[in-house]
Amino acid sequence: MDAGAIDLSLTRITHQILEKNRTLSTLGLVGMQTRGVFLARRIVAKINAIAGAKLVAGVLDVTLYRDDYRRAFKQPKVQVTDIPFDIGKRNIVLVDDVLYTGRTVRAALDAVMDFGRPKTIQLAVLIDRGRRELPIRADFTGKEISTGPNEEVALKVKEKDGEDSVWLMQRGDT
Repeated sequence: MDAGAIDLSLTRITHQILEKNRTLSTLGLVGMQTRGVFLARRIVAKINAIAGAKLVAGVLDVTLYRDDYRRAFKQPKVQVTDIPFDIGKRNIVLVDDVLYTGRTVRAALDAVMDFGRPKTIQLAVLIDRGRRELPIRADFTGKEISTGPNEEVALKVKEKDGEDSVWLMQRGDT
């Protein structure tokens, strides 16, 4: 996917979120660190432009909630969590870049619940690559890509990487 395809997917996701969540006063978007944060901000900007709303995106780090952080990280790199609204009784949309096993989303659900009890939690992802290990599915998906166990999806966003692109690569490719 190039920048145009990513933008088109985010526009489609935005419209789907608006169709499912008609009451914007109870809507809250939370981007998962790292690239999900940038995608959530873009979706919020699109919602604000379309609906004349004044939503802001929250930021969620799930590092310490991961079931593999002690094994995968010698020294976990904890990032910022900033949710500038009360999540209680809100319809929360978690935004992530790539959905694969479902383990990061499971960690995000635990993290969100530590901030309160939302009315609903929905999931928006730019890429769903299948191969789930947990019974988790996205409510809003930009693109589904079938991948093998030796493949990975690399997403670049201009805010962090200087460009927007999605690549399917063999593990070990750079």
